Amino acid sequence: MPGADPEKQIVSHLEFQDAVAVHQPQRTLSRRNSTQSTTGEKVEPGYEQIPIKFRTLSINVTNSIGGDTAETVGKKKKDMDDSEYFASLSFHKLSNDDIVKQLNSSEKLGLDSTSAQTRLKLNGRNVFITRRPNYVWKILRYVFGGFCSILWIGVITYFLCWMPLSTPPIVPGGSPSVINLALAIVVMIAIFLQASFSAFQDWSTSRVMKSILDLLPAECLVVRDGQTKKIQATDLVVGDIVELKLGNKVPADIRLLQVSNDLRFDRAILTGEAEAVEGATECTDDNYLESKNIALMGTHVVNGSGTGVVILTGNNSVMGRINKLTMTGKEKKTLIQQEISRFITIIVGLTIFLVALLVIEWAAFLHIKYPDFQNVVALLMNLMGCVVAFIPEGVPVGVAMTMMMIANRMKKNNVLPKGLTTVETLGCVNVICSDKTGTLTQNRMFVVNTGFADGESTPDACHDVLVTGTKKELTTSIKQLHLAAYFCNNASFDPDTMDLPVPEREVNGDATDSAILRFAATLGPDTYGEEAFVRTFEIPFNSKNKWMLAMYQAGTNAAPMKDIFGGEVRDSLVFVKGAPDVLMPKCSSVLCSETNTVEPLTDAYAEKIRVLQEKWARNGQRVLVLCRRFYASKHPIDSNAFQDDITQNAVQDLTIIGLVGIMDPPRPEITHTISECRRAGARFFMVTGDFGLTAAAIARQIGIFTSSRDPDTYLDVTKVTRDDDEKFQGTTSLLLTGGDLLKFGDIEWDIVCKYEEIVFARTSPTDKLKIVKEFQKRGGVVAVTGDGVNDAPALKAADVGVAIVTGSDVAIEAADLVLMGQFDSITEAIRLGRLVFQNLQKVIAYLLPAGSWSEIWPVLVNAFAGVPLPLSSFLMIMICCFTDLFPALTMIMEEEEFDLLSLPPRNAKRDHLINLKIYIQSYLFMGSMQTICSIGMFFYYLQSATGLTWYDFVGTYSNGPWEGKGFGVSPDGVVLSASDFQWQLQIGQCVTFVTLVILQWGNLLTVRNKRASILQANPIYGKRRNLWLFVGCAISLIIALIVTEIPWFNSVMQTGPVPVRHWFLPIPLAVGILAIDEVRKILVRSFPKSILAKIAW
Repeated sequence: MPGADPEKQIVSHLEFQDAVAVHQPQRTLSRRNSTQSTTGEKVEPGYEQIPIKFRTLSINVTNSIGGDTAETVGKKKKDMDDSEYFASLSFHKLSNDDIVKQLNSSEKLGLDSTSAQTRLKLNGRNVFITRRPNYVWKILRYVFGGFCSILWIGVITYFLCWMPLSTPPIVPGGSPSVINLALAIVVMIAIFLQASFSAFQDWSTSRVMKSILDLLPAECLVVRDGQTKKIQATDLVVGDIVELKLGNKVPADIRLLQVSNDLRFDRAILTGEAEAVEGATECTDDNYLESKNIALMGTHVVNGSGTGVVILTGNNSVMGRINKLTMTGKEKKTLIQQEISRFITIIVGLTIFLVALLVIEWAAFLHIKYPDFQNVVALLMNLMGCVVAFIPEGVPVGVAMTMMMIANRMKKNNVLPKGLTTVETLGCVNVICSDKTGTLTQNRMFVVNTGFADGESTPDACHDVLVTGTKKELTTSIKQLHLAAYFCNNASFDPDTMDLPVPEREVNGDATDSAILRFAATLGPDTYGEEAFVRTFEIPFNSKNKWMLAMYQAGTNAAPMKDIFGGEVRDSLVFVKGAPDVLMPKCSSVLCSETNTVEPLTDAYAEKIRVLQEKWARNGQRVLVLCRRFYASKHPIDSNAFQDDITQNAVQDLTIIGLVGIMDPPRPEITHTISECRRAGARFFMVTGDFGLTAAAIARQIGIFTSSRDPDTYLDVTKVTRDDDEKFQGTTSLLLTGGDLLKFGDIEWDIVCKYEEIVFARTSPTDKLKIVKEFQKRGGVVAVTGDGVNDAPALKAADVGVAIVTGSDVAIEAADLVLMGQFDSITEAIRLGRLVFQNLQKVIAYLLPAGSWSEIWPVLVNAFAGVPLPLSSFLMIMICCFTDLFPALTMIMEEEEFDLLSLPPRNAKRDHLINLKIYIQSYLFMGSMQTICSIGMFFYYLQSATGLTWYDFVGTYSNGPWEGKGFGVSPDGVVLSASDFQWQLQIGQCVTFVTLVILQWGNLLTVRNKRASILQANPIYGKRRNLWLFVGCAISLIIALIVTEIPWFNSVMQTGPVPVRHWFLPIPLAVGILAIDEVRKILVRSFPKSILAKIAW
């Protein structure tokens, strides 16, 4: 249960039916805050809400254990921070019997089913907390957020104009105004349409998140009712006995009770460290997080097997605590959300200004001199017409649809955006900080080089020698290395993948053993088996010895051991592998491959091996040496004395067989991906926990470092001044470590942020977070890629967090995008992110001329020129919410106008979604043409229908009759009455409406190309083909026909049927608008430095 109290599992009085007595913490604690560093310095402001990282947490736990106990006497667990919480635990310090007894379980029988169900109901499922939405707040935000807050004012006003402002006693003899009621309903429909799209957008995001988490199923083996059974990991409870085997993912925090001598866990997902950690049954550290008898949730069993009892589940586990802090962090506002908010603020501000202008003009002029021209109801309707006209209600729907369309295209490219608004931010990224292991590399170790005392080779060359067998001595030497790689190894291939090529097979075992097993299998199969070599003893790798030993005795077929390795068959053949600096002092001889002879380990041979080791290490390889010797112990093999004898004596006087260079090779696509990211204007940095030498070598291979000279280091940074611009005129490379970052102040960070190529090595999670924050402080829009729990804080803090789908649950939860396939899909995501911004600009540039500018002028002309209103409020709403909306949505189908990756990233502080250039294009250029044409058509129709011209209306501030003309005369000579004129006015307003609808078709064809001519990028065929444009225009035409021609709309909404010729007259005007804009584009292309080009959008 995500919301369950985390204390219910470990407080002193658990309410289990079987009366579990959980321990009382024996140690009192210091009050050190977990957001403080080990030096006692507070983290920078704003860091406090960032998730606590495993390594930092571990250090703070150690500090809490040794801290001042007086401060936390009597402190309740719910008031403890994470370091104090884990410091208070003593599960790892108790004996096996005590821990099992305390949890009221049984090591042999496990829990009974009834007890397990009781605990599950009481403490909840073994799952992480998820961010619980506040549905009330969400609904309020949908319905009243953005433009809707202003539109609700319109709804209320229209209701007031319906009743009581149009009825007695305010208006004697008046009756409810049906048109105002209808307008209120129409605006409400527009509001709920926007709210529905916003809700659908959020629903789509939650569905994506669920689909990601569904990719992470987990089952585990538990002992219940004395039987081993498989259950969902989410159903685990405290006290369950869990069996762990090779390849398992640890399903909860577990106290180990039984372990094989080779049990090892890969904690890289928590710590970022590749070295596997041994499992033990005894406490090895006072720190709960560091003791080897604790298996932490989310880590993997890479060797051996074991059994343990569940002590912490869900949110109480280490990973759960980190995840909870990740989820409780404040959600960041994406760049596109900031842009939409800015646009809304500008439009609302302009709307308020226009409303204020009209109110002042009415109060100071119209109400005094022409009280009959505009009463209060007419004023309010005009004001709401102004509001409805100036606010482009279709923008929120267009934004949501654009995001959804691009998000779907991203999914087809194996990029899963968790939030639609994050899509555009990726197009603004100018700094990419990428983890190395599993992100830039394949996270699969391979042997890439082999070496002997007298030369070096490659696995492929060794394979060729073994296949041909032309050189007997060399063949035998390589055969020794081949068998040593097989025999001194605890990894094994997954039987289900044995039919695959060797590099593609799944391997059960740690990364090093897996690499050497693949190497051995590449050279050829083990054709001898146990008939020739029988393993009799082994000492797994451990952090104390730093080597692995395997002992073999000749089987029934003793010839291979003697023929290949020589020596006495009665002795045991001992293989040892480990780091050269550990084993070289224990070696006394070497195998010369060319002659297959053993020679003394002279200084010359030692120097050759050292040079080879350094050469490989500079190329990012981990170097291991494989050794052998024959040894006969005098002690029985099952005695303690035997193991002591082997450890002390068998690992001496070794013969070096050869060396292997192991590395996690880069992903095949990574070099091109980095190049494309840089072409897109984003600097690509590596942030890794590896050593600097290894990280720099990988960086050169994949193109992060492009210069042949050595990169700058910390000392070089300290010598550069902040204003030394000459230093950064060319390509500059920098290699820093986590220790270097601790010495930096603002001046040094200002210098670091100018480098083009940077590798940050030996970094902790805190360092990664610091790097993100420092670049953001200096204007960087930062993307972080990673897959481990230790990457989660940086992923959360970044402008765009990009997780790998094979990574940890916590990393995926913290990220904004999830890469489902190859890493090169990130460049496609950047391109699509920029396409979002480009298309959104086009959507808004299409909506503004008619849906904002051309609609406000009829209101202004009516108020200030005293002429009849050329466009009713209802028709304004129809344009904004319906006839403009569908053509606008077709713009989201547009392809890129030019290579978007060749452009620099958008500067979020300067390059806004809506800028002055777009306002000039939409309002002053396109909007003005549409305004003149539409209002001109209105008065042209009135003149033809009533004989009244513009000059008869202007300055009269009258609703008729007009002096000397009455209400006009029809073309047939019939004198018109007030009702006749009102009918012709309604038709005239519909003429304005139809004109704007058709003029927008011309606008649609112009805004789809900022620079290119319609002849170069037409919508009918070619790369820019978009037949949806015509579908959108057809829908707008159908809506216009319904609104103007159906009698119900004529009577209720006060519209009228438009004469046939007025459906055709606007078409040449639309073509004219298109032609004029084509001329503008020609001038912009021809004179790129002209004033016209500079103000062009």
